[in-house]
Amino acid sequence: MDVREKSVQLFFVSTLMYWNQNQNNRSMPWKGIKDPYKIWLSEIILQQTRVEQGLAYYNNFVKKYPTINDLANANENEVFKNWEGLGYYSRCKNLIATAKFISNEKSGVFPNTYEEILNLKGVGPYTAAAISSFAFNLPHAVVDGNVMRILTRFFGIDTPIDSTEGRYLLNELAQNLLDKRKANIYNQAIMDFGATVCKPKQPNCKTCNFSENCYSFNYSTPEAFPKKSKAKAKTNRWFIYFVPVYKNKVLVGKRQQKDIWQNLFEFPKIELNEFPTLDLLYNSQNIDLIKKMNLIISEIPPFQVQLLTHLKIHACFIDVNLNKKIQFKHFEYVSPESLKSLPFPKIIASFIQSNNFQKSS
Repeated sequence: MDVREKSVQLFFVSTLMYWNQNQNNRSMPWKGIKDPYKIWLSEIILQQTRVEQGLAYYNNFVKKYPTINDLANANENEVFKNWEGLGYYSRCKNLIATAKFISNEKSGVFPNTYEEILNLKGVGPYTAAAISSFAFNLPHAVVDGNVMRILTRFFGIDTPIDSTEGRYLLNELAQNLLDKRKANIYNQAIMDFGATVCKPKQPNCKTCNFSENCYSFNYSTPEAFPKKSKAKAKTNRWFIYFVPVYKNKVLVGKRQQKDIWQNLFEFPKIELNEFPTLDLLYNSQNIDLIKKMNLIISEIPPFQVQLLTHLKIHACFIDVNLNKKIQFKHFEYVSPESLKSLPFPKIIASFIQSNNFQKSS
C-alpha cells in the first residue's frame, strides 16, 4: 500500500476519528485531563509498563503527591519505595530530578512547549508529544508501540521498527496523518485503538473499522507486524547476596554506581559473570568480603531470576549471623521495620517479604 496516497491517509484518519467518537469506551483516570503534571506522571509511569500495572501506581502517586511541588519536596527514599515493583528505576530518578527542577527553577509551572518538555530529564520524543498534545493540544504525533503496530499493519510496512529507517518512516507517516486541529483527541484515539482493537495478539480484525483497507488483514498476516530486527540475547549476571544480621539489625546499603537499580538498597554481594561455583566464589576478588564476615560457605543456595530488558539477573541469598559488628562503606544497620520502608529491587524485595529478620546474635 502506498503510504503517501492521500485518499488512503484520509480514510485512515476519518475512520479512526469515527471509531473514537462512536465506539471508544476506554476509560483511564488521566484521559481527557489538561493538568500537565498528571499527564507527565502517567506517561513516565507507563514507559515500559502495562496500563494494568501502572494504574495503581499512578493513583497512589497522585494521592501522595497531588502537585509537582509535593513530589519535589518528598523524601527521595519514600518516592523510590512508592515506585518499587515498577522497574526501570532511572525513570524514578528522572521523575524526582524533573519535579525539583520545575518546582525550583520554574516556580512549579510546567513547561508548555514541545521543545521545553523534550528537554526535561527522562522525556523523549514520544513522551514530549504526548504531554504537549494532551495538555496543550500542540500538533505533535505520538509514536508508541500501539501506533507503530497499527501503522505497520494497516499500511503493510515491513521495515523493522527498531531500525533508523523504520523509526524515521513511522515518525514521518504519523505526523502526516495527525489531525492537527484535534491533536489531543487523535493521539488518544490511536493509542486506545491499539490497546483495545489492534492488539499485539489476537487483534479484533473481524469487527475492525479499518479491515477493508488494511494490508495485513487482507493478506491474513496481522500478527506478523510490526517487524523487528533479530533480538539480542540477554546478558547473564550472577549476584550472591549476603544478609548480615547483628543484634536484630540487618546490613544494607544504597547502590551508588551508575548501573541497574541505582539509588535502590541491597545487601553486600559478590557478582560473577558466569555460573558461580564454590571455587569461583573463593577465588573471586571479593574473597575479603567472605573473610570479613568470618564465613564458611559449604554450598551455594538456589538462584532466583529477574528479567530486565537486556539482562537476566540470577540472585541467591546467604544468611549471616554476626558475632561482632562489621562495617562497609555506604552500608548501615537497620531494624526489620526500617527495612520495610526502604526501596529494593524486586528480587530482593521478594526475598525480604518471605523471610523473618527478627534474629539475634
